[in-house]
Amino acid sequence: MSVFLTALALGFLGSFHCVGMCGPIALALPLNRESLLSKITGALIYNSGRIFTYSLFGALFGLLGQSIVIAGYQQALSITLGTVVLLMLLLPNKIVNKFKVFTSAFSYIGSVKQKLKNLFKKNSLTSLFLIGTLNGLLPCGLVYLGIAGAAASGNIIQGSLFMAAFGLGTLPAMLTTALISNSININFRKKINKAVPVFIAAMALLLILRGLNLGIPYVSPEMSAVRPVCSKCCHK
Repeated sequence: MSVFLTALALGFLGSFHCVGMCGPIALALPLNRESLLSKITGALIYNSGRIFTYSLFGALFGLLGQSIVIAGYQQALSITLGTVVLLMLLLPNKIVNKFKVFTSAFSYIGSVKQKLKNLFKKNSLTSLFLIGTLNGLLPCGLVYLGIAGAAASGNIIQGSLFMAAFGLGTLPAMLTTALISNSININFRKKINKAVPVFIAAMALLLILRGLNLGIPYVSPEMSAVRPVCSKCCHK
């Protein structure tokens, strides 16, 4: 339960960063503005699309983490993920951009944006859901941190639930943004954005502490290594 509360907190506290990054999409949604109920319904469907994509990411990376856990490397995975997140946060952008794996991995951004543009021309609940799913594919440092947490969970279901909880944490701010347009103060968003790196660093340190197996409840619980069991050996 504490893991999912962490995911909710990550999404909620970082959601103003999401407003700054994805706010323009939320503000331009082709919502039916004839009634408040229609606006709320459309905004909820859009955000459901985002959360759906996040959950798929969580399942995928949870499965990846699960294979590592079965091999007995859960502690190393948690420490490695936390270290990578810290390095990405602390290293200058010039150095980070030299790693072509990051730039090539998102070469599809142009096509995603084009598909989004086409969907914005339509006014239907289906297009709103699809806009949300595509929005979830756009690069976001906060989502990467959530994915790291999903991978560290070492379980496909827990990974999916972790990212779903993360998405739910972002829901209040993103839903409000879609409903009240440009009423959110820009200076307030800037202050929140400045606090986001501190929060990301804290989460990265928690991942590292979790992998150190210090026996501290909720922070660094003891992990039991998973070893393969030989059924024939059990009868000896």
